[in-house]
Amino acid sequence: MKKNLFRSAIIFSALLGAAVLSGCTSKSAAAVQEAPQETPQETPAEPEKSWAGTIPAPEFPEGLEWLNVSEPVTMASLKGKIIVLDFWTYGCINCIHNIPYIKMLQKEFDNELVIIGVHSAKFATEGQTDNLRNIVLRYGITYPVVNDADFGVWSIWGPQAWPTLILIDPAGNVVGGRSGEGFYDTFREIIGSLVAEFDGKGMIDRTPLALKLERDGRPSTLLSFPGKVRVDPEGKTLFIADTGHNRILSVSAADGTILDIAGGSGAGFADGSFEEGTFNGPQGMTLSADGGTLYVADTNNHALRALDLKSRRITTIAGTGRQSEEYPPEPGVGTAAPLSSPWDLLREGNSLYIAMAGSHQLWVMDLDSRRVEPLAGSGAEGYLDAPAPDAELAQPSGLALSPDRKLYFADSEASSVRWVDLALPEQPVVTLAGSGKSLFEFGPEDGRGTEARFQHPLGVVWYRDGIYTADTYNHRIRRIDPRTGDVSTYAGDAAGYLGGRNPLFNEPGGIDAAQGKLYIADTNNHTVRVIDLANRETKTLVLKGYERFVRGLPVRGEEAVVLPAGSAAPGAGEIRLTLRLPAGYKPNEEAASAFVVRVEGTGISLTGPPERIIPGPKFPVVFPANFSPGQGRILVDITLIYCEEEKETLCFVERKTLEVPYRISAGSETNLSVTYTLDG
Repeated sequence: MKKNLFRSAIIFSALLGAAVLSGCTSKSAAAVQEAPQETPQETPAEPEKSWAGTIPAPEFPEGLEWLNVSEPVTMASLKGKIIVLDFWTYGCINCIHNIPYIKMLQKEFDNELVIIGVHSAKFATEGQTDNLRNIVLRYGITYPVVNDADFGVWSIWGPQAWPTLILIDPAGNVVGGRSGEGFYDTFREIIGSLVAEFDGKGMIDRTPLALKLERDGRPSTLLSFPGKVRVDPEGKTLFIADTGHNRILSVSAADGTILDIAGGSGAGFADGSFEEGTFNGPQGMTLSADGGTLYVADTNNHALRALDLKSRRITTIAGTGRQSEEYPPEPGVGTAAPLSSPWDLLREGNSLYIAMAGSHQLWVMDLDSRRVEPLAGSGAEGYLDAPAPDAELAQPSGLALSPDRKLYFADSEASSVRWVDLALPEQPVVTLAGSGKSLFEFGPEDGRGTEARFQHPLGVVWYRDGIYTADTYNHRIRRIDPRTGDVSTYAGDAAGYLGGRNPLFNEPGGIDAAQGKLYIADTNNHTVRVIDLANRETKTLVLKGYERFVRGLPVRGEEAVVLPAGSAAPGAGEIRLTLRLPAGYKPNEEAASAFVVRVEGTGISLTGPPERIIPGPKFPVVFPANFSPGQGRILVDITLIYCEEEKETLCFVERKTLEVPYRISAGSETNLSVTYTLDG
């Protein structure tokens, strides 16, 4: 995305001198000037060309807020490291496309390379450190990020586009930079060359950079950054894209009982059963005509998936699992057709409409032939209203259909709501509300049509002759009269978490409606909110029954927490489990927690059920047992659903296996205690 000239190549300031490189925001960004053309090699011993720079990299200004580190990073402290500066803004899809490749470089050159994300915000909301922190958590960023909200770092370096990446050698000199996507192969080769060259000079510092990650010590939420919701027309079943957990939840819309879970075993791209199949950052969903199939926009896999809700199978119906190397993508058929960040879906008959955020287009798939092709948008990022092939869109991210076959879409980067008329041959694209004349005009103002302002809306739904929009960066739900274009704020204000008639949201990303209720994916609050249109009361949907899907499953990636040894005297007694929560937290009284005791050894015989499922458990939780001389270990699997005392409906989950070595012998206490303190 261009900050000023969106479709022209950028030229860096004179600061880069002879190291100036060129690029653009599309996949066809120009290669680094004079870059070697050979196949990239693994850190060649004697590089054919020196990529060492000659111009010293300027120091970071003081007074900036940093994330993932305990203190500000300086260029001086990074001497001996190769540095990549990534100038980005988190609403920019091109910037998001780059993150996986940045992580690949970070992993490959773990000891020699330091990535620094320079977040120079386009939108006002993006410039707030708390919101940026949520994005760092959402995308699993583990390198330092500096909040350049006032463009101080940007003005020093002089890029003109998001994303822009700049490379600095271990001597602290600028190698060069480029804008757009498609940087990985070139940067990988140059970094390998720099490692070899400066290693030969003894100038590589492989000391790990001290990090203090934002994710450390944070409790896990039951939902993680849910992106979209879809409710069936009868209002019975609600589908939630639990984006941060890479899974889809089916829940009862009436009481929040979890009916099924698809995926969730980590990010991946695998078909199979609901337990075997995997997603990567799923977003929009839509149902088949008979309600038996849920279609899912598997955004980070650049694919469309079909969930058979009866057989519980996941199948890929379009996309290759990798982003298209062509820009914009070429039409194709099914799994042979590369896509680019599909963000939302809507079905009409046998047509599946796709908000293809990554190429700034709307696409359509014929569900019979599985052919996918563009519907509207030239691929140029912009705000031009025109017949469908010539129109310019800007990261469409939400879809809704009216009875007269107008396909409405939330055009996020244009901060507007637009439509394409499917009933007309030329299918014109028209801006209904929002500026319509700039990618940099945004705000929370109500008003008529192009006088109203939005800020990066992601969701839209047509319901009862009106359009409701998740105005994401304004933290609001807005209503649009489609006849007049009048925009009014329906719910929400500043970022927050509050129910009732004056609710607060935090970057809501998805919205749907049925049976007189709005369902909202309140993304940064990790919850689903429900607004009753009859009385305008907002409640949080408390999810229940999670323990049914995880008890008995191993805790991924963690060993058992070994607690101090315990003992008990022979005779009748109890195993007593006590969990100590941090101050300000309590067990959730609506959602059940589960505890399972397993004994490995001799001397303990449980006289009651080994499993306890309890809403709002009171501690200690007791398991009756008979004790006789012996020894071994007790394993306790806990699935604790808890919440903040002031936010009783925001659910956190703690899954752990606790291990307690034990000995049963005379002279000990009657009962055996297992006590664990959750991190505060």
